[in-house]
Amino acid sequence: MAFLDNQVITSIKVSMPKSVRCSLALSTLRYLRWIVLSIFFAAGSTTLFAAPATPLRSPWDGHPVTATDATYTCSAVTHIAPDLVTDGFYRLDDPTHSIIDPARQAAYNKSSNPVKAAGLAIVDAADNYRTTGSRQAAQCAMTRIVAMAQDKSLSGKMSSSQAYYVQGWVVGAVAIAYLKVRETGDATPQQTEMIANWLHSVGQQTRGYYDDHKKSGGDKGNNHLYWAGVELAAIGVAADNRSDFDWAMATYDNGVDQIRPDGTLPLEMARGGRALHYHLYALAPLVLLAEFGEANNLDLYAHANGAIHRLVDVSVAGLQDPAPFAKATGVKQEVPRRPSGDQIGWAPPYVRRFPNPALARMIANAPSLSVYYLGGLPPN
Repeated sequence: MAFLDNQVITSIKVSMPKSVRCSLALSTLRYLRWIVLSIFFAAGSTTLFAAPATPLRSPWDGHPVTATDATYTCSAVTHIAPDLVTDGFYRLDDPTHSIIDPARQAAYNKSSNPVKAAGLAIVDAADNYRTTGSRQAAQCAMTRIVAMAQDKSLSGKMSSSQAYYVQGWVVGAVAIAYLKVRETGDATPQQTEMIANWLHSVGQQTRGYYDDHKKSGGDKGNNHLYWAGVELAAIGVAADNRSDFDWAMATYDNGVDQIRPDGTLPLEMARGGRALHYHLYALAPLVLLAEFGEANNLDLYAHANGAIHRLVDVSVAGLQDPAPFAKATGVKQEVPRRPSGDQIGWAPPYVRRFPNPALARMIANAPSLSVYYLGGLPPN
């Protein structure tokens, strides 16, 4: 007999008082499946009468946009191949992976920039629709997404770990952009199915890459895994695939379980002069994963006794005073003069749930809150 549907677990959770829900770890909720199954078998039941699973939701669902006739210029579609050949840009003799090699970076930019630009065009169009209601912008985004699905872009051979990272960043951003515009109905049922199949196929590659590294003892439990989680969360919702979504939620568990009592992440603290940078870089996908969880009645913010709040606190404090990071690493930290999307693009939905005056001031003063790899602007 199959496991209980996640909807049953969600129903159990929603019926609990808020104080109880906040104290339960996700692992406990998952274990409830076995408890309920035992009750059914003990009673001699062979059939579980559960309501059909509710479709997975995104943080943008339930926030409709009023369509307008605002103009939007949509440039020609760029076709992206299935395969990607690219490599990393840090010095090969740097164990901290924090010192850029100019020659390697130039080669990386040449090979990856066209792919990133194609995804960014979709993200920009989707955000224009969300902010102005422009039908033209929504149609532009959907036309480009359909083209990527038809071309099976980035679903072929990846030449290196860096190629897998680019694949995940770009396709994850495109999947989120799709979630922002899918309500318009600009895609036919056949196109919708094709998009879902394409996204799921890329997601399977991502899962295989990280699962293989885990089996072989490889170290892929840092920020890259959380970004892959965002990709799979968006793909899971777009394709309504519970397996992909659950895989994504597990990456959140992996991340927050590593947060130390002082709020730091050991794998990111090992990044030398970019330790603070990578704490913020890891925090961004973790917060969006928590938001995907909230959209589906999962209180990820409470996982591991709310460990993510310690990570937020130490990261925001580091932006104000990086001295503790410099002392811990022995290296001066890279700190922006004015935090922007790359540092705090994750913050608006977090502050709405958990008021933080210092973070709110940074949000108000930020020149932009868009983060490409998070699919552009944060949830409303």
